[in-house]
Amino acid sequence: MTYLIFGRTGQVATELARLAPDATFLGREEADLSDPAACAAAIASHAPAMVINAAAWTAVDKAESEEPAALVINAEAPGAMARACAGLGIPFVHISTDYVFDGTGETPWKPSDPVNPHNAYGRTKLAGERAVAAAGGTYAILRTSWVFSAHGTNFVKTMLRLGASRDHLTVVADQIGGPTPAADIASGCLAIAQGLARDPAKTGIYHLAGAPDVSWAGFARETFAQAGLAVTVGDIPTSAFPTPAKRPANSRLDCATLAVFGLTRPDWRRGLSAVLKELGAAS
Repeated sequence: MTYLIFGRTGQVATELARLAPDATFLGREEADLSDPAACAAAIASHAPAMVINAAAWTAVDKAESEEPAALVINAEAPGAMARACAGLGIPFVHISTDYVFDGTGETPWKPSDPVNPHNAYGRTKLAGERAVAAAGGTYAILRTSWVFSAHGTNFVKTMLRLGASRDHLTVVADQIGGPTPAADIASGCLAIAQGLARDPAKTGIYHLAGAPDVSWAGFARETFAQAGLAVTVGDIPTSAFPTPAKRPANSRLDCATLAVFGLTRPDWRRGLSAVLKELGAAS
């Protein structure tokens, strides 16, 4: 099977390159998501067996002031990709986010639960989901949360950087979710794409997030413990760390429907161990 993957340097795209080295990866130079027509043309010219979109506007706070630009990348481009895939009759896998929900309550969100994003990033990602579904092809929208890896910018690398020079940090403790290793998202995307190729009836929305659910503060404590850093973590509320974009308090995702692809929630603590070893930061 020939894969065409949008994205090259992001966390998930980097892991996809390890798992599917023969795939064709399109970076911004080959297919700029700010030009949806170019993305559709790239699919038509490569004529792959399946397409994975691992590229997006991920600057959550910046989206608050640049929502129209984020909308093109997170909604119009995926919509164009999905329509191109529908025209070729091939599966399309698109990565989305828990930010499409309003973040209230304590119950894990199911794929079928009502959506109600409370920030610009969430609105643009929801618009992308709707554009993908409206294309009428075979697709999977994979919502995930709290992505981390040894690459790019993420919470784990930030904690390691700060923990190298401090012995105490305060971290938000009233936001709860599932940290998700990018490597598990990548392997999940490949399994889902293959599953859709075998059975297009599996088209729909799915959730993939690491287990167990934890607060950011708890995530930080585990990071320092595994890295062997003597850093204490003090719990603070979200209100003590204001950001331009409102963050959801409840990012828990119900991932039960992944079973149709033979997938289960990955243990993020094992993923964290692998990331720290890659970074040379394991204790």
